[in-house]
Amino acid sequence: MTTEEPDDTAAEPNTGSDAAVGGAGSTPKSHRGEVKAKTRTKPNADERKHLPVWQESILLLAVALGLAVLIKALFVQAFYIPSESMEPGLVKNDRILVQKVSYWFGKQPQRGDVVVFEDPGEWLGPSDTAGPTGMANLLSKIGLYPTGGHLVKRVIGTAGDVVVCCDEDGQISVNGQVIDESSYLGPDPGACNAVIEEFYTEAKTALGRPCGWTIGPIPDGKLLVLGDNRGHSADSRAHLCGRDEDPCTQSPWVDTDLVVGKVFTLIWPRDRWRWISRPEVFDDVPDDPPAEVLERAEKLAD
Repeated sequence: MTTEEPDDTAAEPNTGSDAAVGGAGSTPKSHRGEVKAKTRTKPNADERKHLPVWQESILLLAVALGLAVLIKALFVQAFYIPSESMEPGLVKNDRILVQKVSYWFGKQPQRGDVVVFEDPGEWLGPSDTAGPTGMANLLSKIGLYPTGGHLVKRVIGTAGDVVVCCDEDGQISVNGQVIDESSYLGPDPGACNAVIEEFYTEAKTALGRPCGWTIGPIPDGKLLVLGDNRGHSADSRAHLCGRDEDPCTQSPWVDTDLVVGKVFTLIWPRDRWRWISRPEVFDDVPDDPPAEVLERAEKLAD
């Protein structure tokens, strides 16, 4: 009688290729170490390293300063009012913001705009050109403190315009259109709304009388500017040529390239905060002077 030996191979576990591609719980021995190593090298959220607080602070400060410089260069800049020449609307030491976007892409200042511009040439005295000092000077470089060395005036005439002073009511006209400036002028403009010094006058010329003068046509790229406080403003009128000045070294014009931007808001003091916009009275001024106005201006200029 014979007995059959038990088949050892039947009891052995299947470790062949079928096990390698078997169910989801199966993992080949040869790859276990590799999978485990990959799992260890993957960083968890809690294991990620952060910059030290002092380094983050320096980085944030650098970004903030960079943005401040960019905003000052391209968009908005702060200034202060250096004198009483723009009263009553803008008082000495008021803080204002100037926006530069309006004059992008070749656009030019318009009549009635209140603008900030660089000194055209000895319009400011030494004390006015000094500007802030110390930490204030550093802050002004990045637009966080108002800068000095600039002037603030209202644009009255632009290229091609003829400005005449004055009618029976003491009002100026631009291209034949009378301008009612009562909404922004100071209380004491003088004998008329744009009187000039007797020193500049000469009979039968464009500057015939203190309240009887004609300026224009204004050259291309130039502006005629006046302060709102006409009796206390050294504006274009203060830089005319007197009758005995030969050669003339003065110029009443402001180059449009010197304009920094347009004043759009008064920000300090807080109780006087307001938006600043172009008066509607300038909307009716024609683009060009009438033929008779232009002819008379050219005749007086000869």
